[in-house]
Amino acid sequence: MEAKKLVDLLNKKKLTIASVESLTAGLFIATLANVPGASKVVRGGLITYQSSLKTSLLGIKKETIKKYGVVSKEIATLMAKEGSKLLKSDIVVSFTGNAGPTKEPGGAEVGRVHIAILCKPNVALIKNFTKVYKGSRNSIREAVVNDAISLIFEILK
Repeated sequence: MEAKKLVDLLNKKKLTIASVESLTAGLFIATLANVPGASKVVRGGLITYQSSLKTSLLGIKKETIKKYGVVSKEIATLMAKEGSKLLKSDIVVSFTGNAGPTKEPGGAEVGRVHIAILCKPNVALIKNFTKVYKGSRNSIREAVVNDAISLIFEILK
């Protein structure tokens, strides 16, 4: 239901949307694409699940990932900014986090997620959201997608 409301609002405002996804692995764009008429607003997405793709596809420096950690506000922001250059969409949302089931040594706690939302023409204006989710791996991923849809809807309203 929320995905349909967002797609309808994007259609009404004549805006496009794209994503750069890590922990959600394409679930955000797939959720929007399930809505009839989504092809008018969904540009596509990049799945940069591994850090090596964040580096090779998005140009995020290894040193930056090492400095802040792959699950960080800084990396989410860079994912959205760099994804915007490639995807040429009015809105780009990025996701990085740890859906579990384990915490890697030195890594983010299970459930920690960072979302960055870039809305053109204010490329300098990026909304960042950080939250720690509870639940199973897939329930965390689904909750993140639902929260992002709600956040984007609220930003555009």
